[in-house]
Amino acid sequence: MNIKFEIRSQFDNIENLIDQLIIELKQQELIYCSYYQLPEVSTDTESQFNEEISVTALNSDQAFKKCCDSFKDFYKRTELSGRVLKRHPGIIAIKSEEPDLIIQRIKQINEAKHKLKNIIIDSGNNDARFELVHSAVPNLITLCAYRNIHYETQSPYSIRFTWMNKHSIKLLSKSEALTLLDNSEIFGSTNKISSQSWHDIIQKEKLNVLSLKDDEKLRIRRPTRVSPQVNIRYDANNRYHVSAALPFIIINPDSEVKFGVLKDYIKKDNHPRKKQNHYLIERLYLEKSS
Repeated sequence: MNIKFEIRSQFDNIENLIDQLIIELKQQELIYCSYYQLPEVSTDTESQFNEEISVTALNSDQAFKKCCDSFKDFYKRTELSGRVLKRHPGIIAIKSEEPDLIIQRIKQINEAKHKLKNIIIDSGNNDARFELVHSAVPNLITLCAYRNIHYETQSPYSIRFTWMNKHSIKLLSKSEALTLLDNSEIFGSTNKISSQSWHDIIQKEKLNVLSLKDDEKLRIRRPTRVSPQVNIRYDANNRYHVSAALPFIIINPDSEVKFGVLKDYIKKDNHPRKKQNHYLIERLYLEKSS
């Protein structure tokens, strides 16, 4: 089968399944719904880390419409960033006479998303995948299409939101770190300083790495943008959290379930448990891994 056709067909399958889920959700009794609208990130500001993020809370029918629309938010808009993905924190709580129908539909959607991801990953290198995907489904943001829909059928004590600070971590050896610096000198020069100044900076960084033992383990621990997550708690020892990239669906919850709200994010300057980092190379977030 033609891979481009396979990608398009599988994506259409995902959209059709989501349309079915939305129809089925509308047929259930809506017990509670919230949606928290986050500021959109433009291409001009996508490299900036937010010190504060304001949240607009919506409830009931207005929130439900936003939640349903968010399940199909796949496409790149011209003025908005395609690197910083829009997130859709929310909760849909329903009372259903046919919970298995909703559960099965969500599982079908998540399985279809997983299949699409595998088709794309197996289609070649980054350039080949990009060309295939965007010729099959123009303006598709693949990571948005991959997002799972999370749900729960066991009624918890509470469903709340928090802001998660994450790091992307890459492990590397001393040799690999030196190669990274060589490439940085060739390709990473900046117009803000002269070539000689950039060369001097790289040489100092190389000396820091060369001073290490050959078997030293290193890592790049780079901070990523803060993002909302959903915390599901049963008791002190039984809890879990999932991404709030899409609304969380709770089926037939008890009336006593406590629903939390997503508050504005304000970065804390001095967190009492914050680790003091001692970077070998601060601009790369390079540090010893042990």
